[in-house]
Amino acid sequence: MSEAGPPVAAAYLAPEGLETVLAEELALAGVAVAGWHGRLALSPDPPHPAAWALDIWTAPRAIPVVSVKAAADALRAMQRNWQAYGVLHHRRMALIADRLPPVKARPLRFPEPAPTAHLGAWTLLAPDLMLASPTKTSPFVNGECRFEEDHIGPPSRAYLKLWEACTRLGAWPLPGQTCLDLGAAPGGWTWAIAALGASVAAIDKAPLAPTVAAMPGVTWREGSAFALPPEPVDWLFSDIIAYPDRLLTLVRAWIAAEAPGRIVCTLKFQGATDHAAAAAFAAIPGGQVMHLFHNKHELTFAWARP
Repeated sequence: MSEAGPPVAAAYLAPEGLETVLAEELALAGVAVAGWHGRLALSPDPPHPAAWALDIWTAPRAIPVVSVKAAADALRAMQRNWQAYGVLHHRRMALIADRLPPVKARPLRFPEPAPTAHLGAWTLLAPDLMLASPTKTSPFVNGECRFEEDHIGPPSRAYLKLWEACTRLGAWPLPGQTCLDLGAAPGGWTWAIAALGASVAAIDKAPLAPTVAAMPGVTWREGSAFALPPEPVDWLFSDIIAYPDRLLTLVRAWIAAEAPGRIVCTLKFQGATDHAAAAAFAAIPGGQVMHLFHNKHELTFAWARP
């Protein structure tokens, strides 16, 4: 029987290629990492918020695996729905998964609510040792929020970030609401907002893609997002390329002016990750910072007026 090793009190699933960034965030928070299992950081410390984690296993436990049947029975004894995170021992994991109720991780059709069914996560650390957590932070399998994509309408794939942010928030622009999209060109986010029936003013020095500019409810204003004074809107969006500190100044100014009802913006990092800037965004009352499945080396900030 494999040794269980130090107890694992939490496990953090890093986005692909961003394991180092997650490790930095955990270290800054004083969270120890005893080891890695693929992209899964195993910690002996209690669960702690981590913006760079796609998913956090909040109650992991080591379970000896004497047989495929015993492993599946142990999971089924805890609850019904489980997702597998496979790193090693794929054949043995597949045999165990075949004995569990299937979890249909079908792509969402936006705007469709996120899944609400309880979902746990498990993996094999060794052929005879399983790590299973009946609870985790993401309702999606391995934190992967996937959609039925539109390959015709949007001028870029950036719209998927807006879809995911709104899905995770459980809120999106509604018909009759007013929106601003800062740094909008070529218009991926503007397209997604207008497709919901909301009115959207796109701010950019560059024009929108013609198909987006022609959508009902869309207007384009030539100019800089950072020169625009705050104005009353239901939603303020920004996927603009800017240093996080500069974007933080803009966001604070709009909140201080009590102009937007909600804010969704992307924090884009060039070179080293600015963890201090991310923490400053997270410290804004009413705000949250998260790494979306569709983010790259970037985070998404969301805020709602109290």
